[in-house]
Amino acid sequence: MVFARTLAALLLLAGLGSARLIGQPAPLPLARVTGPITIDGTLDDPAWRAIEPLPLTTYAPVFRAAPTQRTEIRVGYDDDYFYAAGWFYDSDPSGIRINSLYRDRWNGDDAFAIYLDPFNDNQNSKWFGTTPGGIRFDQLVSDDGATLNESWDTFWTSKTTVTEEGWFAEVRIPLSSIGFRAGEDGSVVMGLTVTRLVSRLGERVTFPEIDPKFEFRRPSLARDVMLSGLRARTPLYVTPYLLGGATRKAVATTPGFQVDNATAREVGLDVRYPLSSTLTLDLTANTDFAQVEADEQQVNLDRFPLFYPERRRLFQEGSGIFDFSGSGGTRLFHSRRIGLAADFTPVRILGGGRLVGRIGQWDVGMLAMQTQAQNQAPGEHFDVVRFRRPVFNPHSTAGVMATTYFGGNRRNLGLGADGSFRVRGDNYLTLKWAASADNEETGPISLVDRSQFDLRWERRTGRGLQYNATLARSGSGYRPELGFQPRRDFTTANFAANYFIFTDGHSFFRRIFPGAIAFNTFRNGDGALESAQYAVWVQWDTKSGGGGWIEPKVFHENVLTPFTLGGTADIPAGKYTFADLQLVLTMPTGARLRTSVDARAGSYFDGTRAQVLVSPTWNVSRHLEVGGEYQASILRFPTRNQAANIHLARLRVRVAGNARTSGNAFVQYNSTTDRLDVNVRLRYAFAEGTDLWLVYNEGLDTERSLEPGGLVSPRSLARALLVKLTYTLGSR
Repeated sequence: MVFARTLAALLLLAGLGSARLIGQPAPLPLARVTGPITIDGTLDDPAWRAIEPLPLTTYAPVFRAAPTQRTEIRVGYDDDYFYAAGWFYDSDPSGIRINSLYRDRWNGDDAFAIYLDPFNDNQNSKWFGTTPGGIRFDQLVSDDGATLNESWDTFWTSKTTVTEEGWFAEVRIPLSSIGFRAGEDGSVVMGLTVTRLVSRLGERVTFPEIDPKFEFRRPSLARDVMLSGLRARTPLYVTPYLLGGATRKAVATTPGFQVDNATAREVGLDVRYPLSSTLTLDLTANTDFAQVEADEQQVNLDRFPLFYPERRRLFQEGSGIFDFSGSGGTRLFHSRRIGLAADFTPVRILGGGRLVGRIGQWDVGMLAMQTQAQNQAPGEHFDVVRFRRPVFNPHSTAGVMATTYFGGNRRNLGLGADGSFRVRGDNYLTLKWAASADNEETGPISLVDRSQFDLRWERRTGRGLQYNATLARSGSGYRPELGFQPRRDFTTANFAANYFIFTDGHSFFRRIFPGAIAFNTFRNGDGALESAQYAVWVQWDTKSGGGGWIEPKVFHENVLTPFTLGGTADIPAGKYTFADLQLVLTMPTGARLRTSVDARAGSYFDGTRAQVLVSPTWNVSRHLEVGGEYQASILRFPTRNQAANIHLARLRVRVAGNARTSGNAFVQYNSTTDRLDVNVRLRYAFAEGTDLWLVYNEGLDTERSLEPGGLVSPRSLARALLVKLTYTLGSR
């Protein structure tokens, strides 16, 4: 009875949330293009002048202020394409930022961006952006702007020109690259947002008008627009690849090392076929990821495993639908479990398929992959199924998810159900439940112990009071094989809040927001407080695009099992309370030479910690970018006469001759492993989807430890030189 009353109250509140949508304007009809348009960036086609420019509003640095730079943006469409054009006048053309010509790399440049919510679901959109240098970047936006997928690429065209008046852009996007759901009469309603950024001024204008208490990229804030007389197209794309090269690897033997040399000769295939304008099937055979940039190395300063994000495009595209994250960093599905061993070495993916899109009101995601048996490990099969749809109002969703794993004699099943409900105004309630079952379980496990529950109440806003409160429990038997779990068998109660203050009249600060957190995680076994963080801070944004914060923190850790930091400092079992002070400063992203500094110092377990992270970037020219990161962690434990000096350094060099030719050199050093890793990738793009890659990887041992028998480990631990060609066949 209590549950029924609670559910009835929730439904009533959700209904009140939907009442706010009454009175919203009808979809804005977009103009059909009445003549030919040549995509060359000159904007001299008469068809453009027949289209009215969109009304624009200043978003930043001061909401609704008069913009300092004149802007005109026009959009239109025909049977095959969506068009957009921008007249971006500038009173100081020498200040126009073209920091990089690297594809998919916004680097503080001036920018023009288009966000299209093709299904008008207020949750997902496709982001198309270009810069004065003509560089394109495209991303998927999901979870109403909370998640961005930078690895998504599709077929579209943009051209720009720069003159003494400013810069000008033309964009043409095939409707097949957008996807849409048309009515019986061919009418389509989408969400549309467009923006222009003047980087050096931190000035952004948008259509529609968007209050800066919200992120401008949120699909739920887009203006509904209507296109008429459209017919869905379903082009087939087939992308075979050829790969060749040589590899060298040092393998430890008894005694000494053995060097294994091998040649690489691979062929594979990817197929993409839209079953409809809203549903796409991807198939892959002998999948390869040679061109993917190496993982960023991390330093573990705690006893819980580190999380590494997915970088492989096959799993990045459409990944928003498969997101099922819980408290404590847990995930019901983490795609890095597929095709990578525990030590991150690749496991051959024999093939698989993925179905992503929409059927009626349902968002649909299905994934099936098979890996090859390797050494003593059996082949593995992975399946994921996800369904989600709007409920109650356009800003609320509910869904289910299932994962299955088959490997040798091992079987594992994961199930989940979740809902995010806009209750009223900016207030949301999120509920999640997940459970797992495994054939290797010993003894009976109750449903509660094999489950994880999450309850979250939050106010989502960037003006005034924003807060969230979370209560979650994860049982001892909850072990989804396809997921990620940094800790197990815990209960957590967390609270965080910010108060956003816009300082429109101040010449330097754009927004100041003090805040606080109280995070508590308890072990279920003995009820002890295992981990806690308590902090207050003051954070700020500047009108030029920089920012920072200052934050004192207090920590509590209850350690059951001793662990080691940096290979030299031991943390014994026990209870610890410690504190530190953190200061972060970031420079405006539009500056050609810029950096961020993150420094903290204080006590740490039963010792002290001083840590600094510096991340400089220098855009030497539009053709060359040099960036890096250096993190130093100095740990001291006087009572045990132990210390650890941990250093992590990264250097990236990006070069781009033009939109087709680019190179990336990524060098990392980690003192905890005494390794220097090099990843160099050169790319020539003949056309979208047709690329030639030259990839060089090497891992070097900087210590060359002395092995038994007086043998020294080799300097080069592994080396590979690979050439890969992909060629896409298909029509737009």
